[in-house]
Amino acid sequence: MNKIIVSVVLTIVLVVGINKITDKIYSVKTPEKSSYSVASLTDNSSVSNIESNMDNSEAGNIMALFASTSAGDGEKIFKKCAACHSIAQGGSNKIGPALWNVLGRQVGSISDYKYSKSLMAYGKKWSIEEMDGFLTKPKDWIKGTKMSFAGLKKPKERAALILYMNQNTNNPLPIK
Repeated sequence: MNKIIVSVVLTIVLVVGINKITDKIYSVKTPEKSSYSVASLTDNSSVSNIESNMDNSEAGNIMALFASTSAGDGEKIFKKCAACHSIAQGGSNKIGPALWNVLGRQVGSISDYKYSKSLMAYGKKWSIEEMDGFLTKPKDWIKGTKMSFAGLKKPKERAALILYMNQNTNNPLPIK
């Protein structure tokens, strides 16, 4: 029993001793002055205004992003959607509805597809802005939707996908 107690105490002393020695060898001195300083403090109201302006500008930025992406990029991104949706003209519904001619169409309007009640009651058309918001996070944009897709966080990916969907239609929406 004494040998066990001595070995435990010796191990603790050894670990603490090695820790102290390494602290001396590899000491890091804290700087006297911060590497950056905050010029002024802002109140919460100005921070929330900045955040809301960023949200608004990001929503408006989808149009600006069309210039920096292409429908070809959107076709690659659509591969994430292809498991549940068809985009071919005359394509059939899969787990999700067919997406040919989706932009400009009434939300929840394909007669041979069973939409969730929230999509049926939504009452809007799929505009570029609506599609952008929906693709960001479908369950947050239209509460109660059956679509389990997590969304596309990158605005450039959403813009490319919207360009691709706008190309796969009889009546493309004007991109300004």
